[in-house]
Amino acid sequence: MLGKQSKVLTKPQIDRMLNHLSVTRRSTRNQVIFLLSCKGGLRSKEISQIEWNMVVDPDGNIGDSINLLDRVSKGNSGRVIPLHKQLKEKLMKLYEMEKVENKRFDINTSKIIRTERLDQTSPQSIVNLFARWYKDLGYVGCSSHSGRRTFITNLSKKLSLVGGSLRDVQGLVGHKNLQ
Repeated sequence: MLGKQSKVLTKPQIDRMLNHLSVTRRSTRNQVIFLLSCKGGLRSKEISQIEWNMVVDPDGNIGDSINLLDRVSKGNSGRVIPLHKQLKEKLMKLYEMEKVENKRFDINTSKIIRTERLDQTSPQSIVNLFARWYKDLGYVGCSSHSGRRTFITNLSKKLSLVGGSLRDVQGLVGHKNLQ
Protein backbone atom coordinates (compact mmCIF):
# COMPACT_ATOMS: atom_id res chain seq x y z
CA MET A 1 0.00 0.00 0.00
CA LEU A 2 1.34 3.40 -0.96
CA GLY A 3 1.34 6.26 1.49
CA LYS A 4 1.30 9.94 0.69
CA GLN A 5 4.04 10.58 -1.87
CA SER A 6 5.50 13.79 -3.17
CA LYS A 7 4.73 14.63 -6.78
CA VAL A 8 7.24 14.04 -9.57
CA LEU A 9 8.16 17.20 -11.48
CA THR A 10 8.03 17.61 -15.25
CA LYS A 11 10.78 19.30 -17.26
CA PRO A 12 8.69 22.49 -17.71
CA GLN A 13 8.06 22.58 -13.94
CA ILE A 14 11.79 22.18 -13.26
CA ASP A 15 12.60 24.95 -15.75
CA ARG A 16 9.96 27.21 -14.22
CA MET A 17 11.39 26.64 -10.73
CA LEU A 18 14.95 27.37 -11.89
CA ASN A 19 13.70 30.57 -13.50
CA HIS A 20 11.88 31.51 -10.29
CA LEU A 21 15.01 30.84 -8.22
CA SER A 22 17.16 32.90 -10.60
CA VAL A 23 15.59 36.10 -9.24
CA THR A 24 15.73 35.18 -5.55
CA ARG A 25 18.26 36.44 -3.04
CA ARG A 26 21.20 33.99 -3.06
CA SER A 27 19.93 32.71 -6.42
CA THR A 28 22.94 30.53 -7.31
CA ARG A 29 22.87 28.79 -3.92
CA ASN A 30 19.11 28.25 -4.23
CA GLN A 31 19.44 26.80 -7.73
CA VAL A 32 22.19 24.45 -6.49
CA ILE A 33 19.91 23.26 -3.66
CA PHE A 34 17.12 22.55 -6.12
CA LEU A 35 19.42 20.84 -8.64
CA LEU A 36 21.08 18.68 -5.95
CA SER A 37 17.59 17.33 -5.36
CA CYS A 38 16.18 16.88 -8.87
CA LYS A 39 19.42 16.26 -10.82
CA GLY A 40 21.48 14.63 -8.06
CA GLY A 41 18.79 12.76 -6.16
CA LEU A 42 19.93 14.00 -2.76
CA ARG A 43 17.76 14.05 0.34
CA SER A 44 17.39 17.25 2.41
CA LYS A 45 19.78 15.87 5.03
CA GLU A 46 22.36 15.13 2.35
CA ILE A 47 21.95 18.58 0.75
CA SER A 48 22.53 20.24 4.11
CA GLN A 49 25.64 18.16 4.86
CA ILE A 50 27.43 17.82 1.50
CA GLU A 51 30.91 19.36 1.46
CA TRP A 52 32.99 20.84 -1.34
CA ASN A 53 35.57 18.05 -1.01
CA MET A 54 32.86 15.63 -2.18
CA VAL A 55 32.51 17.32 -5.59
CA VAL A 56 36.04 18.45 -6.44
CA ASP A 57 38.69 16.49 -8.29
CA PRO A 58 42.32 16.14 -7.10
CA ASP A 59 43.20 19.45 -8.80
CA GLY A 60 40.56 21.30 -6.78
CA ASN A 61 38.17 21.78 -9.69
CA ILE A 62 34.55 20.68 -9.76
CA GLY A 63 34.71 17.05 -10.86
CA ASP A 64 32.33 14.82 -12.77
CA SER A 65 30.65 13.18 -9.79
CA ILE A 66 29.38 13.62 -6.27
CA ASN A 67 31.28 11.34 -3.90
CA LEU A 68 28.71 11.29 -1.13
CA LEU A 69 30.31 9.92 2.03
CA ASP A 70 28.53 7.56 4.44
CA ARG A 71 28.60 10.14 7.25
CA VAL A 72 26.36 12.59 5.36
CA SER A 73 23.93 10.08 3.89
CA LYS A 74 20.93 8.36 5.39
CA GLY A 75 21.78 4.95 6.80
CA ASN A 76 25.44 5.14 5.77
CA SER A 77 24.41 4.82 2.12
CA GLY A 78 27.33 6.74 0.64
CA ARG A 79 27.58 6.56 -3.11
CA VAL A 80 29.06 8.07 -6.25
CA ILE A 81 26.59 10.01 -8.38
CA PRO A 82 27.52 11.35 -11.83
CA LEU A 83 27.13 15.14 -11.96
CA HIS A 84 24.45 16.38 -14.32
CA LYS A 85 25.78 19.10 -16.65
CA GLN A 86 23.35 21.74 -15.39
CA LEU A 87 24.20 20.97 -11.74
CA LYS A 88 27.92 21.03 -12.47
CA GLU A 89 27.66 24.48 -14.08
CA LYS A 90 25.83 25.93 -11.08
CA LEU A 91 28.25 24.25 -8.65
CA MET A 92 31.18 25.81 -10.52
CA LYS A 93 29.61 29.25 -10.23
CA LEU A 94 28.84 28.83 -6.52
CA TYR A 95 32.33 27.42 -5.88
CA GLU A 96 33.99 30.50 -7.37
CA MET A 97 31.70 32.78 -5.36
CA GLU A 98 32.39 30.91 -2.11
CA LYS A 99 36.17 31.02 -2.55
CA VAL A 100 35.99 34.83 -2.85
CA GLU A 101 33.15 35.75 -0.46
CA ASN A 102 33.51 33.24 2.39
CA LYS A 103 36.49 34.19 4.53
CA ARG A 104 36.31 30.85 6.37
CA PHE A 105 36.18 28.78 3.17
CA ASP A 106 38.13 25.52 3.49
CA ILE A 107 37.98 23.03 0.60
CA ASN A 108 38.32 20.13 3.04
CA THR A 109 35.57 21.05 5.49
CA SER A 110 33.25 23.74 4.09
CA LYS A 111 29.68 22.77 3.38
CA ILE A 112 28.33 23.58 -0.09
CA ILE A 113 25.10 24.96 1.36
CA ARG A 114 25.35 27.53 4.11
CA THR A 115 23.33 30.42 5.44
CA GLU A 116 24.45 34.03 5.52
CA ARG A 117 25.31 33.79 9.21
CA LEU A 118 26.37 30.17 9.60
CA ASP A 119 28.79 27.95 7.70
CA GLN A 120 26.13 25.28 7.38
CA THR A 121 22.38 24.81 7.33
CA SER A 122 19.99 22.26 8.78
CA PRO A 123 17.94 19.63 6.98
CA GLN A 124 14.79 21.35 8.27
CA SER A 125 15.88 24.64 6.70
CA ILE A 126 16.20 22.85 3.35
CA VAL A 127 12.73 21.33 3.79
CA ASN A 128 11.35 24.79 4.59
CA LEU A 129 12.99 26.35 1.51
CA PHE A 130 11.42 23.75 -0.77
CA ALA A 131 8.00 24.27 0.85
CA ARG A 132 8.23 28.02 0.28
CA TRP A 133 9.41 27.68 -3.33
CA TYR A 134 6.66 25.21 -4.25
CA LYS A 135 4.07 27.42 -2.57
CA ASP A 136 5.41 30.46 -4.47
CA LEU A 137 4.75 28.66 -7.76
CA GLY A 138 1.47 27.07 -6.68
CA TYR A 139 2.77 23.50 -7.06
CA VAL A 140 0.39 21.18 -5.21
CA GLY A 141 1.55 17.99 -3.52
CA CYS A 142 5.24 18.82 -3.83
CA SER A 143 7.75 18.66 -1.01
CA SER A 144 11.49 18.52 -0.46
CA HIS A 145 11.31 14.92 -1.67
CA SER A 146 9.78 15.79 -5.06
CA GLY A 147 13.15 16.47 -6.66
CA ARG A 148 14.52 13.15 -5.43
CA ARG A 149 11.46 11.28 -6.73
CA THR A 150 11.87 13.11 -10.06
CA PHE A 151 15.53 12.06 -10.21
CA ILE A 152 14.69 8.42 -9.43
CA THR A 153 11.86 8.32 -11.99
CA ASN A 154 13.96 9.85 -14.77
CA LEU A 155 16.97 7.70 -13.89
CA SER A 156 14.88 4.53 -14.01
CA LYS A 157 13.57 5.40 -17.48
CA LYS A 158 17.00 6.28 -18.87
CA LEU A 159 18.86 3.32 -17.38
CA SER A 160 16.36 0.85 -18.79
CA LEU A 161 17.09 2.22 -22.29
CA VAL A 162 20.80 1.44 -21.98
CA GLY A 163 20.57 -1.95 -20.30
CA GLY A 164 20.65 -0.75 -16.71
CA SER A 165 18.61 -2.36 -13.98
CA LEU A 166 16.71 -1.40 -10.87
CA ARG A 167 19.78 -2.52 -8.90
CA ASP A 168 21.73 0.26 -10.65
CA VAL A 169 19.07 2.77 -9.62
CA GLN A 170 19.15 1.39 -6.09
CA GLY A 171 22.89 1.98 -5.88
CA LEU A 172 22.75 5.52 -7.25
CA VAL A 173 20.03 6.65 -4.87
CA GLY A 174 21.30 4.90 -1.75
CA HIS A 175 18.41 2.55 -1.03
CA LYS A 176 19.21 -0.45 1.14
CA ASN A 177 16.67 -2.68 -0.57
CA LEU A 178 14.81 -2.72 -3.85
CA GLN A 179 11.37 -2.13 -2.34
